[in-house]
Amino acid sequence: MKPVRWAADAVATMREGARVRLDYSAQSLWRVDRMIDDLRREEPPYDAVAAVLRGFGAYAGEVIVRQTGAEWWASGGEHWIRTPDGRLWDPIDEARRGFAGHGSLRLLCRDAVGGGGRG
Repeated sequence: MKPVRWAADAVATMREGARVRLDYSAQSLWRVDRMIDDLRREEPPYDAVAAVLRGFGAYAGEVIVRQTGAEWWASGGEHWIRTPDGRLWDPIDEARRGFAGHGSLRLLCRDAVGGGGRG
């Protein structure tokens, strides 16, 4: 399955299950980060939320793709995006990092779209 599909599944799940509309805007990533924070507070086992986090990460990747013209790349089962300036980003891992308490899809998107480095 491809990240574009994972993103679409996350959008559908949030719309139907949580009544949250995700519209592929950078602003919508505030909501996604908040949902990841809520998941973390519930302290589920990682395996129970791995597919949800993958979907959230793929969704953030699609936001960046649509805003910058980036492309999805895959190797060895990992998926990341390459922005037109040649930089590589891993939004799926960033979603996992958010669940661990030290990642933000909103900030990743801001950095990727803004073209500047972190810091």
